[in-house]
Amino acid sequence: MTDETLKSYRQSIDNIDAALVFLLAERFKVTQAVGRYKASAGLPPADAGREASQIQRLRDLAHSADLDPDFSEKFLRFIIDEVIRHHERARDGA
Repeated sequence: MTDETLKSYRQSIDNIDAALVFLLAERFKVTQAVGRYKASAGLPPADAGREASQIQRLRDLAHSADLDPDFSEKFLRFIIDEVIRHHERARDGA
């Protein structure tokens, strides 16, 4: 592998990382709107049924993409936990 080859791989990784950051930012904009809606409608911050179905859906997608489903579940669980914290703050008026 030449230095140019490694540089090219790293550039691709950097581009993917940037896309992930922007996708996560967009996702959190939407989930923050959901949190405000839930707060105004008196709905609970968490929805265990929705979370379980989303985790299973992501595990299935990960399996189809040859990605470790356990890793994908940990990743989504981390995101869900952060979203719930945002929803709790919206409910508490923070």
